[in-house]
Amino acid sequence: MRSRRSVLAVPGSNPRFLEKAQILPVDEVFLDLEDSVAPSAKNEARRNVVAALREGDWTGKTRVVRVNDLTTQWTYRDVIETVEGAGEFLDCVMLPKVQDPTEVVWLDTLLTQIEKAMGYEVGRIGIEAQIENARGLVNADAIAGSSRRLETLVFGPADFMASINMRTLVVGEQPPGYDEGDAYHYILMRLLMAARTHDLQVIDGPYLQIKDVDGFRRVARRSAALGYDGKWVLHPSQVDTANEVFSPAQEDYDHAELILEAYEYYTTVEKRGAVMLGDEMIDEASRKMALVVAAKGRAAGLVRTKSFTP
Repeated sequence: MRSRRSVLAVPGSNPRFLEKAQILPVDEVFLDLEDSVAPSAKNEARRNVVAALREGDWTGKTRVVRVNDLTTQWTYRDVIETVEGAGEFLDCVMLPKVQDPTEVVWLDTLLTQIEKAMGYEVGRIGIEAQIENARGLVNADAIAGSSRRLETLVFGPADFMASINMRTLVVGEQPPGYDEGDAYHYILMRLLMAARTHDLQVIDGPYLQIKDVDGFRRVARRSAALGYDGKWVLHPSQVDTANEVFSPAQEDYDHAELILEAYEYYTTVEKRGAVMLGDEMIDEASRKMALVVAAKGRAAGLVRTKSFTP
């Protein structure tokens, strides 16, 4: 499972941004051919993206290209030109505005054809599906199970808010007049359930007030608390916060590793299934919960500071 705590959006039409993105400490970079690129710049952006993938140093980062959505005339050329031109340097293709599973199947089929034609390993390039409207959310379960290539579901808040006529212009913030609860809770949980049902990661979308780092942190903590794996970042000022919020605290990571080590010892050496670790009882359910925290800590590069002694 790839670490996706911070997912940086980079316009494919801006060579300076494509170069700068290579040195930022983000887990994933997606080179965008969609909303951040003007229609007149689409062809040039494709060439920029292929060159950046082939010539850039993306060490330690998941490399993704977001193509245009299937209602446009650009999508098939986006996929063909970027995958044929730089497929060996590409980890995933992100498909925006996914509304039903047939769209993911279409992308899977095209990727397979290109991989066979180019001699690439078939099935290596993954897919990220971005859910951005009501129809996509209603079909989230079917979308999540539509392809073995699928790695993540991604929430696209701006288009989603527009699609349901939400009365706000501030992406990610609560709409004025909604004073009780969280207007996004159902959406976030719906995507989370669909993703986890099919063992996918799930990523929260952007927070557009890029100078409001406190606001970004508050919104990121909301989705992290639910169990999301990461969040989009639009500016370098948001990167460190995303990496911090979506990483376990050192104390929690150490505790998770202790649970795993202790449970392994007691169940294999002493043949007991429910035991005490200090003042805490641990069992199989504890092991499963600890696996989640430990996996995220390892992916984030955390190092243990405590060890188990029987």
